[in-house]
Amino acid sequence: MSTLLKVEDLHMSFQGREVVHGVSFDIKAGEKLALVGESGSGKTVTALSLLGLARGAWVRGSAMFEDADLLHMSEAQLRGVRGGDIAMIFQEPMTALNPLFSIGDQIAEVLQLKRGMSAAEAWNQAIELLTDTGIPEPERRIHSFPHQLSGGQRQRAMIAMALAGQPKLLLADEPTTALDVSLRQQILDLLDSLQQKHGMAILLITHDLNMVRRFADRVVVLENGYVVEQGVVAQVLAQPVHPYTQKLVNSQPERNVLPAFASAPLVIQAKGIHVSYAVPRSGWRGWFGSGQFVAVHGLDFDLRAGQTLGVIGESGSGKSSLALAVLNLIPFQGSLTIDGQAWASQAAADLNLRQAVQVVFQDPFSSLSPRMTVEEVVGEGLQLHQPDMNPLDRQRHVLATLTEVGLDEAQFPGLLARYPHEFSGGQRQRLAIARALIVKPRVLVLDEPTSALDVTIQKQVLDLLQRLQREHGLSYLLISHDMDVVQAMAHQVLTLKDGHVVESK
Repeated sequence: MSTLLKVEDLHMSFQGREVVHGVSFDIKAGEKLALVGESGSGKTVTALSLLGLARGAWVRGSAMFEDADLLHMSEAQLRGVRGGDIAMIFQEPMTALNPLFSIGDQIAEVLQLKRGMSAAEAWNQAIELLTDTGIPEPERRIHSFPHQLSGGQRQRAMIAMALAGQPKLLLADEPTTALDVSLRQQILDLLDSLQQKHGMAILLITHDLNMVRRFADRVVVLENGYVVEQGVVAQVLAQPVHPYTQKLVNSQPERNVLPAFASAPLVIQAKGIHVSYAVPRSGWRGWFGSGQFVAVHGLDFDLRAGQTLGVIGESGSGKSSLALAVLNLIPFQGSLTIDGQAWASQAAADLNLRQAVQVVFQDPFSSLSPRMTVEEVVGEGLQLHQPDMNPLDRQRHVLATLTEVGLDEAQFPGLLARYPHEFSGGQRQRLAIARALIVKPRVLVLDEPTSALDVTIQKQVLDLLQRLQREHGLSYLLISHDMDVVQAMAHQVLTLKDGHVVESK
């Protein structure tokens, strides 16, 4: 195979600080190459530099794409390459797709700009592309806006848009991070089949080594902007030479939880939990009222002190609806008691239950207020649940809780006055755990708490959660699509499909 892209001695700096140091690699036509590393390793900015998308970066080196150097092209020349010879799939399609236009309009725009099609030709071709990517009912879905599609469908729409320009090289930046395990496999299978059909090369940017094993031909490992190892996937991951690669390979979650005891006190008891949503009816039936979508069908479970209940299932299986019901954030039918007390749906009456059940969300960046300091974020619960506590004692409690989750003043000078954006993803998740922990809850609802983190940080956060459970006797309701995480954490597992429990063990 001929070499399609050859990157040599790539250096990148932001405001005088070099973040990529002499990176070199090549991609052959029709090959699948993975760039692997933790957050901050330089893999995404390396890919963005190829299309001139790393704004504010000073770049030197060369990136020969066929006979042209991408790093020395003008902006006008790069516009001709972007979306044509080289296309990109971004990590989060909801933010990458324009919310004001239907997906059909967005795909057709690429076809008109890059391939000179008429509006009618572009629309018909857009339907064919959606068909190729496996979106059901493409003639109907083409009129949908991004928010009207599921996560997997949005990712497929973005792939269709990327393929519209018939690229020779596809840059895929964490294309499956936000998807459940079955959808991840579907997207990988889709990319694999499309790659073979169109003969394009793929540069996969990821921290998921399981994805690399299943998908890529070769792998390049980056650490702090340096290439530390590269080669054939099977060889590098089976016999890693560099200590950093060894650390990545060995960063699988480990189980370190206390055994489950049937005699442990019952913390949550749920019987016949039923969650439904009103949905519009099509046609004339919609004149006479809305229909109903049932997300959870009569679900029963018990959660005891010091134990973890794992809830797994595909997108749309009812996992998140169940979590919201436990938190009393959506209406539900059935019986649900926490320490023998049911939700009253009155703020004053439910205050003690709000303290007993706390939540840690999937994405700490969006769940932590960017306008509040660390002291305000973590201490907010104390102001609500212990309003008589004086400010000095509250500050001591905040510092003690932050230390317990692995954040302290010695490591982060001026810690309390900092803002969430000044921390890494793993550190922000520790802040979210501290915020939940400070009011001494009985139960933590963990909604995909590590899916947005790379493998080494994921292991650190899981180790922290396991230690906190052992020391405080916490109960966890763990919502996840990652079987490795569930196996490491859970004492009991519920498998949901279409709102029904299909397996419990």
